Amino acid sequence: MTYQQFNEFCRSLAATTYVNQWGGSHVWKVGGKVFAIGGWARDGQPAFTFKTSELNFHFLREQPGYRPAPYLAARGMNWIQQYDAPAADDEELVYYLTQSHRLVSLGLSKTKQRELGLNQD
Repeated sequence: MTYQQFNEFCRSLAATTYVNQWGGSHVWKVGGKVFAIGGWARDGQPAFTFKTSELNFHFLREQPGYRPAPYLAARGMNWIQQYDAPAADDEELVYYLTQSHRLVSLGLSKTKQRELGLNQD
């Protein structure tokens, strides 16, 4: 996935905002909270960072092309970075970005969720 594709997908999710920060990274937020970051690659190749469940964190950190996210995982947070992944993994990345959006939005106050039209099922 390219950064352009990443940005287009994140933009398509509900109630998202974009900011370019942290050394030129593509940072996506829901309700003011970060759910996805495009950037922080060591070798210039695209890298994508996202929040995940504890179970997926333990699973993904052992998979090729994934690692605990720099800075975030070192602070005990369940964030993973996908790097050096073949294009075939784009569908998998879309799944994890969607789940990250959901996990972060569930952490917002109920009032904020209602204001943004999130998690109203």
